[in-house]
Amino acid sequence: MLATPERVREDDGRTVQVWHLLADGQACGGGCDFHRIACSSDEGIVLPGGVRDVPVELDEPGQRWCGDCVAIIRNSVKETA
Repeated sequence: MLATPERVREDDGRTVQVWHLLADGQACGGGCDFHRIACSSDEGIVLPGGVRDVPVELDEPGQRWCGDCVAIIRNSVKETA
């Protein structure tokens, strides 16, 4: 899944990387100032850290998917099954 990261400070003070799906039709050549995200019609990532192909099942510590983006992924998998 093509995704863009957001740095989020958790309640315990740790900073984690939260992955968001890109909004439909968005392309990135690496010089973007803003990425629209699939889980919000009016929010996005300012000064994004780039786009990466991210597995649905993350296995790297300090990373997680946005809950709303995971729901979008799971719904799209169910629709294609």
